[in-house]
Amino acid sequence: MKAGAGGGTVTTRPAAKPGRSLVWLQGLACGALATLATPLAVLLGVLLLPGLCVLLIDRMPGKPVARTMLLCGAAASVTPAWRLWDHGLTMENSLDLLSDVFTLGLAWAATAAGWLVAEVAPVFVHLILEGTSRRRDAELRAARARYEAEWGIPPADADMAEP
Repeated sequence: MKAGAGGGTVTTRPAAKPGRSLVWLQGLACGALATLATPLAVLLGVLLLPGLCVLLIDRMPGKPVARTMLLCGAAASVTPAWRLWDHGLTMENSLDLLSDVFTLGLAWAATAAGWLVAEVAPVFVHLILEGTSRRRDAELRAARARYEAEWGIPPADADMAEP
């Protein structure tokens, strides 16, 4: 509440959080899917279950691990969803696809591969960048030593030469 120009009070609303409308649209799409295509929603919900669980517990901004897991799981869920669509959107067909161990195992294995990539990729990137940095440092030190010898400049202090 703020004091207005005429002595009255003016009520101000708190600023809306960015991205809140996207959450409402996602909820609307999920509700429409569950209502209009329940067998497809059940199939995708079970196939993407590990990624959806991680989506709830991932506390990192942008939820990178959950997004990677869901992307990999969604890629493995396209074929079962297509088969369900081709054979008819019935709950019986959906449950038949879910009872196939290969279908469920492939989707969950793809989700696990997404988790592995999300956890291991930063380590590999760090190692590659560290190796590149060390190689460049060695090249620059060798060039400096060559220039010192060629130009007759006394070598740099030992404490400056080594980090």
